[in-house]
Amino acid sequence: MIIGALVLLFVTLVVGIPVPFAFLASSVYVIVLGGYDPSFLLPYGYSKMSTIVLLAIPLFIMAGGIMERGNIGEKLIDVVDLFVGRIRGGLGAVAVVSCAVFGSITGSCCATLSCIGSIMFPRLEKAGYSKGYAAALLANASVLGILIPPSAIMILYSWVGGQSVLACFLATVIPGVILTILFAAINMWMQRKNPDLVLAEPFAPGEFSALVRKRTTRALPALFLPVLVLGGIYGGFMTPTEAAALATVYAVPVGFFVYKGLNGREFLKVLVESATTTGVIMVMLYSVMILSRLYIMEDLPGELLALLQSVTSSKVGILLMVNVFMVVMGMLMDDVSAVMLCTPILLPVVTAIGVHPIHFAAILGVNLGMGNITPPTAPVLYLSGRLNGAAVNGMLYPTLVLICFGWLPVLLLTTFFPDLSLLLPRMILGIR
Repeated sequence: MIIGALVLLFVTLVVGIPVPFAFLASSVYVIVLGGYDPSFLLPYGYSKMSTIVLLAIPLFIMAGGIMERGNIGEKLIDVVDLFVGRIRGGLGAVAVVSCAVFGSITGSCCATLSCIGSIMFPRLEKAGYSKGYAAALLANASVLGILIPPSAIMILYSWVGGQSVLACFLATVIPGVILTILFAAINMWMQRKNPDLVLAEPFAPGEFSALVRKRTTRALPALFLPVLVLGGIYGGFMTPTEAAALATVYAVPVGFFVYKGLNGREFLKVLVESATTTGVIMVMLYSVMILSRLYIMEDLPGELLALLQSVTSSKVGILLMVNVFMVVMGMLMDDVSAVMLCTPILLPVVTAIGVHPIHFAAILGVNLGMGNITPPTAPVLYLSGRLNGAAVNGMLYPTLVLICFGWLPVLLLTTFFPDLSLLLPRMILGIR
């Protein structure tokens, strides 16, 4: 029965059924064939969602929308551009670092891609980067928003898995920083012989220091936002939910009165879009919580572990198969749905073979991030192509290069070197 439920879930996802309905269809299948009373599942889903931790997600969504329309992201880009924008491939590195910085505020790859992409795509095209390459680079870099904390999927993972939110945030910092460096380096290597590349004129004597003062002063309100959010969380002054609320409240006057990108109409659009996205996510979470409860009652994690151990008893082999499963999940569905499905199924499996739950948070984040830009489905990659008007065939080669020389090395390091993700949680929080 449980195999049939999984097959039904995968088939409905592949044919394009909306994710919440795909989860509900699988749930109904298990309820009917298993003879379960659905009356106990509805209160269970409600009780699991009745937590203040989940308020951080709509608040970060709203903060990201305000930053996107309030010209806050543009000021961050202007500062980064000063330091690397005038070397060959430097503008691509600016895009990568800007995605990392913006992702550290919003925790969302789609918000990061929408904001930074709208600013950087015209600049990259003017500088000689092809549309396909620019779309691929921004798609990969935007996923840094999943890894550079605060991260929405880490909030969900900690909620479902019963782990510390702050520890999960810290687990993905080093993999996220390594990916940022690798993406910038790969970009410069790939653009080293681009004959169409246009470099900005070098600074005149004294011009650089003057521009640094001018742009940094102008960008101070924007630069203070990640300091406010991350400093509040890691300093122990605020919970992630409180930091998300403060980021939203802070971004409103900055967008209205400092950078003047917001007006009443744009602010109303942000509110409507945030409410719509939140509604979709909450329906999805409710559906997944019911389905995951049924999977646990049917002992899916135990059956999955037995299946994997029948193939190999090696911890390395099991982790490799788990990684493949998570990449496929990331290819089939959005990151929120994937983390909600993978956590209750796979967390008991990996802890049974000796993987630390906080270590698994980093493995999950890197896997789902890579799945979101891995063809043939690659939802974030195709979103980037639509935003930049790029053809799919123009995005495939640079994406495969970034996967082979960026994502895969970091995934292997994160999976098989636990200290990479456990170093900061141990140093700061004393986690064993």
